[in-house]
Amino acid sequence: MYLTALIGFSCKNSSQPANEKNSRDTKTTHPNILLILTDDQGYHDVSYYGTKDLRTPNMDQIARDGVRFDNFYANCPVCSPTRAALLTGRYQDHVGVPGVIRTHADNSWGYFDPKATTLPTALRQAGYHTAIIGKWHLGLESPNTPTERGFDFFHGWLGDMMDDYVAKRRHDINYMRRNQQTIDPEGHATDLFTQWSADYIEERSKSKQPFFLYLAYNAPHFPVQPPADWLKKVQEREPGLPPKRAQLVAFIEHLDDGIGKVIQALKESGQYENTLIIFTSDNGGHLPSLANNGPTRDGKQSMYEGGLRVPTAISWPGKIKPGMVSDQVNLSMDLFPTLLDVAGVQAKPGIEGRSFLGTLLGKTPAAEPSRPLYFTRREGGNAYAGQCSYALRLGDWKLVKNTPFQPLELFNLKNDPMETKDLAKSEPKVFKQLSAELMLHIQRGGRVPWQKPEIQP
Repeated sequence: MYLTALIGFSCKNSSQPANEKNSRDTKTTHPNILLILTDDQGYHDVSYYGTKDLRTPNMDQIARDGVRFDNFYANCPVCSPTRAALLTGRYQDHVGVPGVIRTHADNSWGYFDPKATTLPTALRQAGYHTAIIGKWHLGLESPNTPTERGFDFFHGWLGDMMDDYVAKRRHDINYMRRNQQTIDPEGHATDLFTQWSADYIEERSKSKQPFFLYLAYNAPHFPVQPPADWLKKVQEREPGLPPKRAQLVAFIEHLDDGIGKVIQALKESGQYENTLIIFTSDNGGHLPSLANNGPTRDGKQSMYEGGLRVPTAISWPGKIKPGMVSDQVNLSMDLFPTLLDVAGVQAKPGIEGRSFLGTLLGKTPAAEPSRPLYFTRREGGNAYAGQCSYALRLGDWKLVKNTPFQPLELFNLKNDPMETKDLAKSEPKVFKQLSAELMLHIQRGGRVPWQKPEIQP
């Protein structure tokens, strides 16, 4: 059911307080949750799909230890909207983030609804300690900083992309924070986020309180800057690779090594067996960086499959059977109700995501009608002029408006997975049905402000 307003949530164990002092028993009943979100990682930029020029043993291990999702979609082909959807279980335009939130107001296309309930807020009600390490990208000031939106601890990057992974600045502004404090640590950002996550995991091992760690790496978002030793290793192993591809491969392999160190911290602290691990990306790979989006059309920023399909795997020792592969279609926002289910939190009506916990536990999903899946993105520049691009998937059918100035196209993904044959004219009934569905979604999204309200004198 797809309702238009998030009413809230309730805890199945409602007598269980959220603070650490009174949540001593939760770790025995709820698992820790490690949610790893990479940035612009291509659908097939993992070696578990047989990609020959790169090696991602730690991402591969998550897939081997649990379930690999082959039809997992990001909510949007760019950063902020997907993150808003993931953290609220709602479509991004329904929580005020149809586009990328940026430093300068004249090129910022979202304002995260302060009233929207976030995943960390809900998990705190189940007794979780909540932390974000890495990239936030949902607001630069109050009330939309991480510790005001449900996270007990923030150690990372407040803004969007970094202009340099070592200098760590954007428009010459330092967005690195520890909670509300501006910091300026030395080192490569990927290494810092890895070490801070390992430190957090070690610290939480001293508590009986379960934790939710949202580890949001900036990598492999451009500029592609692998450490020199990682690039040299790839160049020696793959001498025929184009220089750009070699850099991206090294960048991803360095990232994968960081993920391995974080998982090793779980094992060394005795917490791995009680930790659910999610690995996914916020959108498709960046084609100018020579990302590999597999057998899909296009890449980041596009409403075609290559901009939306992302590598995703989830493990949970003793709960998820190793080596499973699922073709179930899920979105980033589906993680919200799924993790609430894991934590014993009952979501009230209004969540637009759908829990797929049953799939994780190996249960055959009950037959259900195809749900419409909406994708929206608002952007500036000459190609968009502040307007939106859209896509809508319903079953095997997909309606695409890849830029505001292109006509709507209709594809059948089952027969035409590369989206090469536009059926808008030859399938008028389907075209009309999906167009009407999309217009209703646009109307619902139009009710939600996506710019910061003006302060009245």
